[in-house]
Amino acid sequence: MTLIIGIIGKPSAGKSTFLNAACMTHAKVSELPFTTIDPNKGIAYVKTNCMCKKLNVKDNPKNSICIEGNRFIPVNLLDVAGLVPDAHKGKGLGNKFLNDLSKADILIHILDISGELDKTGKRIALGENDPYEDIIFLEKEINLWFKEIIERSDWMKFLKSYSREKTKFIEALYKRLSGVRVKKKHIILAIKNSGLENKDPINWTDDDLYDFSKIVRENSKPILIVANKIDKENGLENLVRLKEKYNNPIIPCSALAEYVLRKYHEDKVIKYIPGLNNFKILNHEKLKPKELETLEKIRGEILGELSETGVQSTLNHAIFKIANQICVFPVSDINTFTDHDDNVLPDVFLVEKGTTLKDFVKDNIHTDLAEHFMFGIDALTKKRLGENYELKHNDVIKIVSSR
Repeated sequence: MTLIIGIIGKPSAGKSTFLNAACMTHAKVSELPFTTIDPNKGIAYVKTNCMCKKLNVKDNPKNSICIEGNRFIPVNLLDVAGLVPDAHKGKGLGNKFLNDLSKADILIHILDISGELDKTGKRIALGENDPYEDIIFLEKEINLWFKEIIERSDWMKFLKSYSREKTKFIEALYKRLSGVRVKKKHIILAIKNSGLENKDPINWTDDDLYDFSKIVRENSKPILIVANKIDKENGLENLVRLKEKYNNPIIPCSALAEYVLRKYHEDKVIKYIPGLNNFKILNHEKLKPKELETLEKIRGEILGELSETGVQSTLNHAIFKIANQICVFPVSDINTFTDHDDNVLPDVFLVEKGTTLKDFVKDNIHTDLAEHFMFGIDALTKKRLGENYELKHNDVIKIVSSR
């Protein structure tokens, strides 16, 4: 299953700027609330060390990109309309926002760390809004959205039909929530973690149902906080205060700085590899004094202070840390690391840690190949691997079948 990262946040927080920076798309950007109405889509890339360096080969990728030993692997991004308080009741563009979000697996919350926007995205004095309150209201809205999906279509009648048999109850809940990419394991875990294992669902209180909905959402659509506009004069100060209140990871970010760097790289004015802490100016003559000043400010105040703009860190954290993905390189020849067309390290796939070799073949290569699967070979160690072998990060694997 291809992972989709949903970009969420209140209006004007910088969601479309983040999408444009990550994907070099051209989604409309404005300080006016609800600039995004229809969801914007793009292809971004997570970055990992390519196996070409370790194997000392010159690769020619097909499904990804390699730049100086950095392998960039495509992932899907989805930027939806801004979320305001009471969105689950349809306020703002709430219903549309939430429906657009249903296919996302991971959510990145683009947070206005400067505090210069109210809850509806209107500009106010710098620092007047508390970013922590934005986290609380947004997470609550999405939790309530999950609760409403569970309760719809006569909840009490549903309970009377299924509450007595736990297996049927879980199966019926799964059907209700499958449209928002909830798995059975998310439901089972939420029942356990909300302390409802031994309580008949017919006796669940409204608070019980909210707690259950919240945990299901956390398991199926985890949220990563991205402190955008970190380059504002109060950005770092606000980030320090936020970390005192919020214990989960927060990625400091300047989506605008990343967009500027990628645009100048695209125009061949600078050389910039996303996620690195520096860039090289290739053509000074094309830069006006003001543009040069902007680039040097990014180099010193953002890349120097934070090591990178935060866009690449966000994508990598979402995929490798939250979604728990690893990289696997399938090849046909274990000596040259090529496919049947002599492409060196042609493909790399993102799979969840714990995936077995046979499941990898079935889900990513070909179901027919999985049916005739015999064994795999580790191209580095030349060891034979069985169908239940759990894949490891940066495995280079040959699949042997009876066909």
